[in-house]
Order: sequence, then C-alpha cells, then structure tokens
Amino acid sequence: MSAGPSDNGALIDITDIRKVYEMGSTEVNALDGVSLHVRKGEYLAIMGPSGSGKSTLMNIVGCLDTPTSGSYKLRGTEIRERDDDELARIRNQEIGFIFQTFNLLPRADALHNVELPLIYAGRPAKERRERARAMLEMVGLGDRTHHRPNELSGGQRQRVAIARALVNGPSLVLADEPTGNLDSKTGLEIMALLDDISSRGNTVILVTHEEEVAERAHRIVRLRDGRIESDRSTRTAAPSPA
Repeated sequence: MSAGPSDNGALIDITDIRKVYEMGSTEVNALDGVSLHVRKGEYLAIMGPSGSGKSTLMNIVGCLDTPTSGSYKLRGTEIRERDDDELARIRNQEIGFIFQTFNLLPRADALHNVELPLIYAGRPAKERRERARAMLEMVGLGDRTHHRPNELSGGQRQRVAIARALVNGPSLVLADEPTGNLDSKTGLEIMALLDDISSRGNTVILVTHEEEVAERAHRIVRLRDGRIESDRSTRTAAPSPA
C-alpha cells in the first residue's frame, strides 16, 4: 500500500462503521456505529456472544467485506474506496489469516501451503521456497516440510497455517478462533506461538469465545448487538516508585 499511517498513528482506524444486511423485507444491523483504533504492534482480542457482530467486524478488518457506511482505514488507506482487485492485493500483502479450520490445500505439502501467498504475490520460486522453509522452521516444523495436512496433527496443521499467515510479512495477523478445533494442551501451544509472534512486534487481532485465550492478549474489545460494549487493557500498570 502506498499510503502511510493515518494521522493519529493507528494501523487500523475505524470510525462509526455500520454494516446492514437485507434479510427479506427486514434490515439487520450487524454493526451499528463501531469505532476502533489499533496501533502497530498491538495484541487485541475481540469477544462477544453469537450475533454480536464480531465475525462481521473481523471480515471488514480483513478486507473480506466492506462496511455499509463509515470509514475504515488500514495504514492510512480508505478501504471503502478500493476495488476488488485492490482489495485482493491488500489481503495478500498486508494481512495474514489464521482460521479455525486451517484452510490448507489437502493435496499440497506444508512447504507449498506456506508458499501460496508468495505465489500470488509473484515472488521468484527460489525466494518462495527459502522464505517458506524459514517460516516453517520458526513455527517448529522444519522437519515436516514435505508432509501433507492428513499426515499432520491438528496443532501441526495450525502451525502451517500460522507460517502461511506470516510468510508475506503482513502488517496485520488476523486469527479467527485459532484454538477452536484443538485440544486444550495443543491450544495452549498455539497461543504461546501467537504470544511469541506478538512479542516480535507483529500486530495480532484474534476473535475468540474463550476467556482464557482472550486474557493472553493485551487488550480485549467486547461486542454486543453490533456495538462495542467494553474496551479494556489486560495489562496492569507498574507500581509507582515509593
């Protein structure tokens, strides 16, 4: 993206966005005047009951959907003004996606699955392979490069998905229920990996219904009925010197 950060320093600058869906003769306000500002390097969890609007908000932040009204700027670029080709480029170059269901190609090995965003970006084959291998090493799967998804455990598949999300060096990592299909022990391992990704300076936003997962983030935004109900930091302030 050619534009720089927005004036207030936010990576994500959402102002009064609304998303209205037509359901037959009625209108459903999935988002009803949401404003949200996320700075580079923040680690944010989005929570809320079913129907609260959290998935709709995630889709808009991920440029998979556009708001009915209001403003969404990503790194200073107004997303509502972009056409489909530009949105596809932004998704590929600026956003890394981690899904509950992994979304891996079943017939491709781990290396090729991680390479995919680089293929879409038109990177040379040698660079793609080197970068994909480095990402698999980073998530602890350097010895699984030629394993297909059905030869990997659920946790290993999610690690492949995380490597794929990071391979393009995105501005933003979006994780949608990243532990939803994993057992408790494996879920903790994946959250430790996301913690590490955040500590490296990556901006991470995750949607979760699990309180213990959300509490690992540095900030929790709760939605209800399409509006932000609360927005709080999970970090405790350091005690003042005596």
